[in-house]
Amino acid sequence: MTRRPPRAAASLLLCFGLAWLAPGSGADVPFLTGRVVDNAEILKPATRDQIAATLKAHEQATGDQIAVLTVPTIGDDSVEEYAVKVFENWKLGKKGKDNGVLVVVVPQDHKLRIEVGYGLEGTLTDAAASRIIRNVMTPQFKAGDFDKGIAQGVDAIIAQLEGKPGVAADSGAADSGTGSQSLHINVPDLPWPERILLGAFIFGIIGLFTFVGIMTPGVGWFLYVFLIPFWAMFPIIIVGTRGALTLLGIYVVGYPIAKFLLGRSAWYEKAAQDMKSKGTASVGGFTFSSGGSSGSSSGGGGFSGGGGSSGGGGSSGSW
Repeated sequence: MTRRPPRAAASLLLCFGLAWLAPGSGADVPFLTGRVVDNAEILKPATRDQIAATLKAHEQATGDQIAVLTVPTIGDDSVEEYAVKVFENWKLGKKGKDNGVLVVVVPQDHKLRIEVGYGLEGTLTDAAASRIIRNVMTPQFKAGDFDKGIAQGVDAIIAQLEGKPGVAADSGAADSGTGSQSLHINVPDLPWPERILLGAFIFGIIGLFTFVGIMTPGVGWFLYVFLIPFWAMFPIIIVGTRGALTLLGIYVVGYPIAKFLLGRSAWYEKAAQDMKSKGTASVGGFTFSSGGSSGSSSGGGGFSGGGGSSGGGGSSGSW
């Protein structure tokens, strides 16, 4: 008589197998062993001690709690998600005051972030954190000097919190002489799937209005001017500053060229004539009136120009 294995044992083996095959849930949060947790081992012992002493003195004077964490890599996690996870796990700052700050440096991924508690957001703003990352820490990291970059970054954070002239302000003034630095805008560190979805939404809207403007006599030049700010700002979220400048240049030059070439076609001339004689013209299934920037489709639906806002913190960076 054949003996079957117990169902409980088979289920246990299946669970172990699934657990072995399942992917990890992201980078782990290390234990909070001190004000400076250098798991990536990029700081000299003397530098770690000096930074820890500086942070301790600031905490005793103000109550603000600042911690520094270095980890070699965070895998597929974004630096924003990982910093929030560490911040919540470590519970930096006093309860009710939320006066904590976390500096995360990920050398292998070339990422860093300054995460700020709610209670200090009015003092250590996103813009100030971005300035510290851009002007103080990133240049030193690019030069391979993590000790100097982190130490000076901590000094700049403390100076900002204490209302003193900081290193970031001095570096920002020095950078004002170079246009590329003064016009720098940080791009949110979005995963590619989110960039694709957000890009489809943004480019779908402004692309549609651009197409309508090119194809429509009269009102097309109003839309040309109207859409310039949208092409200048919205693409930054997806392709960064340089990419947005490239797209803006293509739009500014390409729109009039396309308009000129289409203006020589027979159907466009007919549509323009209809606008003058009848006050309406049919373009691509839509009927437009000569009243200005709005029109109506043959089914009765309306068009109207719209605007939106785009937000994003400046407290993350890369090098």
